[in-house]
Amino acid sequence: MANRERRWTVPNKRATSYASERKARVHQHGQKEGKELTDYEAGMRSGYLQCQSDHAGLYKYRKALDEGKTKQEAKKISRTIGKKK
Repeated sequence: MANRERRWTVPNKRATSYASERKARVHQHGQKEGKELTDYEAGMRSGYLQCQSDHAGLYKYRKALDEGKTKQEAKKISRTIGKKK
């Protein structure tokens, strides 16, 4: 199984971004930028469904820094999904 990569951001930054997108009712990032949000997408932004991945990534990042890793190494570790084998 190939390693997958987690795309995470600091939770309050995602929340701020989601709030502005929800208010404007338009995608402000990514491939759909400028297109209108569907009701489902607006609901996702209200529910912060990405929150768990953000918290996991931030936890792994801080743990790696505490172990003496560099910021670049910590970033790489924080983006991996699953446990090390």
